[in-house]
Amino acid sequence: MGIPANLNNRLRLPVIAAPMFIVSSLALVKAQCKAGVVGSFPALNARPNGSLGQWLSEIRDDLAAYDAENPDRRSAPFAVNLIVHKSNDRVEADLATCVEHRVPIVITSMGVRRDVIDAVRSYGGLVFHDVVNVRFARKAVEYGAHGLIAVAAGAGGHAGALSPFALVPEIRSWFDGPLALSGSIASGRGILAAQALGADFAYVGSAFIATEEANAPAAYKQMIIDGSSDDIIYTPLFSGVHANYLKPSIRAAGLDPDNLPERQDEISYGGGGPKKAWKDIWGAGQGIGAIANVAGAGVVVDRMANEYRLARQALAASEARTA
Repeated sequence: MGIPANLNNRLRLPVIAAPMFIVSSLALVKAQCKAGVVGSFPALNARPNGSLGQWLSEIRDDLAAYDAENPDRRSAPFAVNLIVHKSNDRVEADLATCVEHRVPIVITSMGVRRDVIDAVRSYGGLVFHDVVNVRFARKAVEYGAHGLIAVAAGAGGHAGALSPFALVPEIRSWFDGPLALSGSIASGRGILAAQALGADFAYVGSAFIATEEANAPAAYKQMIIDGSSDDIIYTPLFSGVHANYLKPSIRAAGLDPDNLPERQDEISYGGGGPKKAWKDIWGAGQGIGAIANVAGAGVVVDRMANEYRLARQALAASEARTA
């Protein structure tokens, strides 16, 4: 099946921008779509409660105006991430809003629900589901998901532990629908590698944290720029689920990333008052070594597009030499 036709002719690059809690702002989503990649945000970013509809209307109106001015380079579709775990007391209201606004793509995570998928299918929307292993992938497809996001080792935030060289081929052995790969992809060469492995899309997150439009503190963006894979730690301590975090942010919170406690109730933050893990401990993927500066999201996509083109040319030249 591969990339659906209604996406293929709207994308400059086969990229879905990952929805990042707090970080994925309205400005970032619109900039991503205008640059030619799928922009996305978690529904929970629309605050206060009840403002999701306003966010969706603003995105649609802004992108429609852009498309009218740029008929030869129309914007890419956008996506909304729904956390369907029972702890999310907004999921029902946010789902109803997504249906009302006919959101083109809904990304579900932290559980899979047939009723959510059916609701999005009812108006022709697409559902992509986050999976970290084949068992979860099979369940999502059984429940009716159109596409899968294989979250492999090295992805920012809540990541899996499997190598993409294991996860993607195993999924591809039985699933021919749209497949995105997440995990350390921050360059055009990485996007091409994801396709070579069997994915249709690269799922890119950390590269968009260090952008002008991202709703992230300057110190967070600087850590991304200064960091490398050595600065990432994979731990379940802060959210109860294994995730990748920036070690410098853990140190800034008064903890030693090389000597973390085993349980949350054992955490003793230095420097005074209580900390909130989602606010003070910052997530990032292992691919941050490819990120050199803060730039606009469009500039980031331009860089990746050029790297992607050069990588394709290099592979074609290599193939010609060995033919």
